[in-house]
Amino acid sequence: MRTLLTCSLAAVEAEGCEMSDLILAGLHHLVAFTLVGVFAAEFALLRPGLEGRYLGRLSAIDGAYGAVAGLMIVIGILRVIFGASGWEYYVFNWVFWAKMVAFAAMGAVSVIPTMAFIRWRRAYAADPGFSPPAVEVTRMRRLLFVEAALVALVPIFAAAMARGYGAL
Repeated sequence: MRTLLTCSLAAVEAEGCEMSDLILAGLHHLVAFTLVGVFAAEFALLRPGLEGRYLGRLSAIDGAYGAVAGLMIVIGILRVIFGASGWEYYVFNWVFWAKMVAFAAMGAVSVIPTMAFIRWRRAYAADPGFSPPAVEVTRMRRLLFVEAALVALVPIFAAAMARGYGAL
């Protein structure tokens, strides 16, 4: 019997590791949907007129977003190494790398709002009457729109890969 750690493309072809691949694919998709859901919650909470009393919730959601993104990376790496396609398929696939660039850009853009949320939460702790300035909230929302565009690219690239695009 094969385990997750012994699966490779050759093992799938010779003996089968379909269940390990299915588990990894299922987890990868569940985490992707969770990431989008957490992002949507953050997007909904960050709006004009945001009151200081909601900053703790916004920071918690943002922290969950980062944690889920980290989990997505871990599961994705496991899928590349131990999935049915084999690491060779991913390493030499330009669509895979476009997907990685979109995901990395999403993470890079998210740093700026995260830092603002931390700064706002500290300001609220020092002054319970604090509310983030409208201009800053608007700026952070614009960055979330950029993140949303990048989030949308990831499943588009994934769908292209699933149909064999980008393979050499």
